[in-house]
Amino acid sequence: MLDLADIRDARARVSNRIHITPTLSSRRLGERAGVRLFLKCENLQKTGSFKVRGALNKLASLSDAERARGVVTVSAGNHAQAMAWAAHSAGVRAVVVMPQTASPAKVEASRGYGAEVVLHGASGNESFPHALELARDRGLTFVHPFDDERICAGAGTTGLELLEQVGDVDVVVVPIGGGGLISGIAVAIKESNPKIRVYGVEPTGAASTRLSLDSGRAMRLSTMKTIADGLAAPMTGELNYEIVKRYVDDVIVIDDDVIAEGVRQLLSSAKLLAEPAGAAGVGALLAGAIPVGEGERVAAIVSGGNVDAAKLATILAGS
Repeated sequence: MLDLADIRDARARVSNRIHITPTLSSRRLGERAGVRLFLKCENLQKTGSFKVRGALNKLASLSDAERARGVVTVSAGNHAQAMAWAAHSAGVRAVVVMPQTASPAKVEASRGYGAEVVLHGASGNESFPHALELARDRGLTFVHPFDDERICAGAGTTGLELLEQVGDVDVVVVPIGGGGLISGIAVAIKESNPKIRVYGVEPTGAASTRLSLDSGRAMRLSTMKTIADGLAAPMTGELNYEIVKRYVDDVIVIDDDVIAEGVRQLLSSAKLLAEPAGAAGVGALLAGAIPVGEGERVAAIVSGGNVDAAKLATILAGS
């Protein structure tokens, strides 16, 4: 099981390669939610999301032989961009398998960072098997985007930074896709201070972690439908399920209109551009979906900012 020492080790590996992203207060949004609100701005991270933390940590852990073979991964966009950038900077060949429905902006960004992009399938349910097939056929090293201790440990460095920047925090709210981010952050937070409550947020149309907790085992979804493509993982990882079950206080499911309102309010009130996945925590807080007490110190992880112009225009128009 991942522990705090793993996350501290990850920080030693990646800290000189990433931005120490700011944690900003937002009085206006906090007043609406009835809390003292802090925003951990991973939308300002290299490649536009927290994912680069895990990608760098994972690549640093590979053997020379694994690096020489090159890596293959699967992603709707943010992990693809992060792995493309991290691999290129390390001189490692990277192949990223993305669903054919992936954001064009994220596809082009992944190519721009140096990866070979393979578009396959309508969702991750088709992309994952194809990535494994490519790993076998080409001899590539497969890197799971979230069900991996090194990926989770890298993501967990976000939590260590948050604790240093805010200090006395009561609640941390984290968006959930496959579970890599909340796994790392929950371990970092709870093993540093178990009194801090950690809540996960998922969209109704891709709530694999909530389903997993209710079912008593890691579950796979047959379909995903949400505006938050960064949260539309087809399953919860086995590792991620065990960590969430052990450390996370609850996982809250919210509708897409709540996520969209988070995008709008972050932009208008905090002047932060977040993609829907990155705005889910703020949206949940504004909707009163997270159990917080009046005046509590609450931190929301703004996990990414990679939203294409057409989707952003639709969200801002309120449609």
